[in-house]
Amino acid sequence: MKDPYLYPHTDILKNLADIRDREMLSCMEAEYTSIRLAELVTGESVSRFDFAALCDMHHYIFQDIYEWAGKIRIINIEKSEPALGGISIEYSDCFDIIKDATYVLDKMNHYTWEKASLDEVAEIFSKYLAELWKVHPYREGNTRTVITFCSQFIESKGFYIDSDLFKDHAQYMRTALVAASALFSDLGDKRKQEYLEKIVLDALERGQEMKQRVSDIIKEAGFRVTERRIRKIIYWNRLERHEHGEWDVRLYLLQNEESE
Repeated sequence: MKDPYLYPHTDILKNLADIRDREMLSCMEAEYTSIRLAELVTGESVSRFDFAALCDMHHYIFQDIYEWAGKIRIINIEKSEPALGGISIEYSDCFDIIKDATYVLDKMNHYTWEKASLDEVAEIFSKYLAELWKVHPYREGNTRTVITFCSQFIESKGFYIDSDLFKDHAQYMRTALVAASALFSDLGDKRKQEYLEKIVLDALERGQEMKQRVSDIIKEAGFRVTERRIRKIIYWNRLERHEHGEWDVRLYLLQNEESE
């Protein structure tokens, strides 16, 4: 079957800018998605975590690039994975995407996160993250969307996560997701969860350390410690770190004395 997402006789995705050069398209995509991801970081927190919300997030991130942003793919896909010797992960059939993704999201939303230790959170969160990624609902942009969505989900449960760690080690993260998703109908279960669990636990530990550090600074500065203020400062810190390096939380507090 022909891939309707590609320009004829090429392997370049059709895009709103009508760019036919792979490198130019990659640069444009990186530029626009980085802006949209930063807006997600500093904007209002996601209030629900269902499949519609996942599609909304994909649309927001890729709205400037692809006409089909936020829409599930209409074809089955394969991607050669070097970590698997060129074999592709068995992504969900395009007709099963909604069912498969909803099944994972229901499990995520009904798990009793508040009763779990940090090690247990890392293990279970990694499992659901890999399962949702394996669905691969969209023709492109699945990794960025799923990681961002799941990071916001776990933070909504009170577990701050340093998601910059995933971005800074993007190749490791991709390989870890592949390893955690290597379940095949013919080759059997080849999954190795430990690589994903390791980076997720590191990110959770860093996130919890950041939460405690920000809480202490807020208290020392004479402000009331609230979940809203902690979340806002952590998100702004991530954005400023990208642009200016380390950031002064006390200065932010003095410049942004909002009532709560």
